[in-house]
Amino acid sequence: MRLEPEVWDALREICLREGLELRELIKQVEQTAAPGGRTSAVRVHVLQYFRAAATHDGHVQAGHGTKTATGHIRLTGDAETTSLEA
Repeated sequence: MRLEPEVWDALREICLREGLELRELIKQVEQTAAPGGRTSAVRVHVLQYFRAAATHDGHVQAGHGTKTATGHIRLTGDAETTSLEA
């Protein structure tokens, strides 16, 4: 299976987090994936795994943009987070 080095790294991280061997993870992906190629299914799994784990705070810590998924700008105040139209 040909994957980019970053995808292999992500797979290894998923295995560490989930306590799985790489072959076990690939087998799980193959069993639950839509029809199509294994390589594509693995890439989609990696994307879905980390997307599900993404949080606003994680994006802030990583220095990502200030807009939310709904297109709002998130401002952080002392007591709470406010959402304004962009």
